[in-house]
Amino acid sequence: MFRWAIFLGAVILSTPSHAARCGGDFNTFIATMSQEAAAAGVSQAVISQAFAGIAQDPAVLAFDRRQRGTFNKTFEQYVSTRVGPGRINMGRQMLLRHASLLSRIEQKFGVPPEIVVAIWGLESDFGKGDVGKLPVIRTLATMAHDCRRTELFQGELLAALKIVQRGDLPLRDLIGAYAGEIGQTQFLPSSYIKYGVDFDGNGHVDLRHSVPDVLASTANLLHTAGFKAGAPYSEGTANFEAMREWNRATIYRKTIGYFADRLMGR
Repeated sequence: MFRWAIFLGAVILSTPSHAARCGGDFNTFIATMSQEAAAAGVSQAVISQAFAGIAQDPAVLAFDRRQRGTFNKTFEQYVSTRVGPGRINMGRQMLLRHASLLSRIEQKFGVPPEIVVAIWGLESDFGKGDVGKLPVIRTLATMAHDCRRTELFQGELLAALKIVQRGDLPLRDLIGAYAGEIGQTQFLPSSYIKYGVDFDGNGHVDLRHSVPDVLASTANLLHTAGFKAGAPYSEGTANFEAMREWNRATIYRKTIGYFADRLMGR
């Protein structure tokens, strides 16, 4: 669930040039979004399938309204709940298991394996934890119809439709968390489109099932944000600042660095 805090402040989103009117009748809103999607190049077949029988999800709005003060703990309090011996041991196993893949990712994107694996562990317990169970289109349509961040989530809704249009994930597999985050490192759809990498070479960016795609896309996000190979990533460094694209919260970025250091025995 931490992608909520990570992305909403950090990702620059493309929003519709003519935003649909929020609030009011939900079906009317969806009809306008269908027009926006068509104008953005999404096929009528994808639009019809995605919006068939769609309804608002009250649980999504309720969760959104509870998301305040996520990072109101001290660093010591927070890191003790996120980086324990079990997660460190599993992370070290992942470094060994995927050593060759992580080496190729580091060569291409300049992000060290321990940073990539630390993020992977924090976000989804290396793909084995909770990555969300909600239909992404319904979640994003609910949030876009709500007037508090309508343009932001209209952009995310269009990006989600483009993921299906591109053939990266079928609609049945477009499942995510309470803000529409997708996959093992919890990318919002706009970041999926912007940073996603087909690193296993199968012609699709699959951030739910393909470990090469997941890890390379995570590294690509940091690389694009200015992460420099071989440079330190502790608080106050340029790389620590580059990680703002992942999460603006200082406490979370410190946790990434702390976890990465523990993985390397530092």
